[in-house]
Amino acid sequence: MIYPWGDSRRFNSYAGYFRRTFGGRVQKLSVDAGFGCPNRDGTISTGGCTFCNNGAFTPSYCSPAKSVRQQIEEGIEFHRRRYRTAGRYLVYFQAYSNTHAPLARLRELYAEALAHPLVAGLVIGTRPDCVDEEKLDYLAGLARDRYVAVEYGIESTSDATLRAVNRGHDFAAARRAVEMTAARGLPVGGHFILGLPGETDEMLLEQVATINSLPLTTVKFHQLQVFRGTPMAAQYDADPRRFRFWEVGQYIDLFVEILRRLRPDLVVERFASEAPPRYHYGRNWGLIRNETLLAMLEKRLEERGAYQGEIFIPLCSNH
Repeated sequence: MIYPWGDSRRFNSYAGYFRRTFGGRVQKLSVDAGFGCPNRDGTISTGGCTFCNNGAFTPSYCSPAKSVRQQIEEGIEFHRRRYRTAGRYLVYFQAYSNTHAPLARLRELYAEALAHPLVAGLVIGTRPDCVDEEKLDYLAGLARDRYVAVEYGIESTSDATLRAVNRGHDFAAARRAVEMTAARGLPVGGHFILGLPGETDEMLLEQVATINSLPLTTVKFHQLQVFRGTPMAAQYDADPRRFRFWEVGQYIDLFVEILRRLRPDLVVERFASEAPPRYHYGRNWGLIRNETLLAMLEKRLEERGAYQGEIFIPLCSNH
């Protein structure tokens, strides 16, 4: 069966989106350009989000001590050694908030990345409270002849949850940023953490309708992982009963239900995450790789005859 996104996979995959967009394999390549975070540097707060340890998701070749160009070169070599060779690359400004700087600095760093002959475009990870009209207009200008996407850490649609993790903004800020970005024709992504303290499976299924209402292009979901040295690790020590960790099979079952409700045109970039064991704290899934989790998800979808958008209910609109 061919699904609405144009292939036989039971969900709208990031790999399929890249094939449709670029006509071939494109690899996302992380760089750390030395940006900060307003929730750490005093602009909003100094504590940061309770769950955050950026090092857990940053590849070994990334370092702000290196130029963007050097990180791109080392990243290409890193991926060539480990994976199938891609013809082109998207530079992923990943660590911290990659629009949290004056526009002149952004122009300099993004231009350095786009000058590399194998770079097809940019993916810019940031916070919803770190963009404005001027920065988005600049990105829209870049996107006239290059691929430029903006990915926002939204984490949850619940304001109570966002306050509990010291996020520093509410969900309305996320909606504004996503809508401002999409209005300029830029692909826009949203990152969500599943299983933050206080959130039940029912709440996570209910929030899918809110996610569907956002003009997002891509979505990335992570299961909650507690990392060493974070405020959340201290909270876990103080009261582990506040935390709920799924077994792998339980999480796969939950995500099948999320997919069944998810808007069919939303591209699923990721549904789980892995981090080096040295960062793990509390209960975790050990050394299960994302490839294994993906195979388990595809098998469960097939067993159940389920697929993305199977029970999606479009919002009513008046025409």
